[in-house]
Amino acid sequence: MKAFTYERAASIEAATKAAEANPEAKFIAGGTNILDLMKLEIETPTHLIDVNGLGLDKIEPTPEGGVRIGALVRNTDLAADERIRRDYGLLSRALVAGASGQLRNKATTAGNLLQRTRCPYFYDTNQPCNKRQPGSGCSAIGGITRQHAVVGTSESCIATHPSDMAIAMRTLDAVIETVNADGVRRSIPIADFHRLPGDTPERDTVLEKGEFVTAAMLPPPIGGKHIYRKVRDRASYAFALVSVGAVIQSDGTGRVAVGGIAHKPWRMETADAELPKGARAASSVLLSDARPTDQNRFKVALVERTLSAVIAEAKG
Repeated sequence: MKAFTYERAASIEAATKAAEANPEAKFIAGGTNILDLMKLEIETPTHLIDVNGLGLDKIEPTPEGGVRIGALVRNTDLAADERIRRDYGLLSRALVAGASGQLRNKATTAGNLLQRTRCPYFYDTNQPCNKRQPGSGCSAIGGITRQHAVVGTSESCIATHPSDMAIAMRTLDAVIETVNADGVRRSIPIADFHRLPGDTPERDTVLEKGEFVTAAMLPPPIGGKHIYRKVRDRASYAFALVSVGAVIQSDGTGRVAVGGIAHKPWRMETADAELPKGARAASSVLLSDARPTDQNRFKVALVERTLSAVIAEAKG
């Protein structure tokens, strides 16, 4: 790990100003992802800005009937919150499916949204990786690709987004609140928050340098059956091969987002419209532009089968 300096921010303004003043600075809260990346010298910030003391750890109702989740709410607390369990069960289930209890006790809402890919080539600093070092090449393309993306890929990157929570947030149409050093605030629909790799795979989100996530907003509850199903190589502490987050209404309509197959949580509203026709119809739309490799082609069928199981569970 390379040497760095450290400060505890006393306010959101102080945190964003410090980030603006030092282009090599990073925010840190739970540290469950960034510390691992620093140990491997994948991330090499010269300055860490501790944001744990900013009071953004509340889950509060909004005037519109939704919920505002502070950026520093721990995953364990969010999953256990009575309102979340009652009205946004999909989110609670997705959180419990992720990581381990110890990590959920530390991991934060913002950190979960901002975690980086677990592509093994990204983590191996001996291998070229456009996400780690832009322009160096993508070792995954032509390499071992069982875990990699099948849709939304580019010639520069085929990595997947690892978050379970983000799949639920995408299904529920969350909005991410941010602020920058000038005090300018943005409300970014989660559909636009994460990026596809294109030719700049090093950028995971649309955040600008020094922009700080303050909260995630959920709209009023939509009812229906909330289901999160995660298919993985082992029963715990493993990232998804395919995951499906869905809210299914009694008439068969609903919403669905898929994890483990793209650089961002994958949802297409046109696929939502096909749900009453069944898993095959919805999956055909979700994966209409799929470009799997020989090693991960099974994910195409696995999406349909997992969604079929979700629809069957919703029907009871």
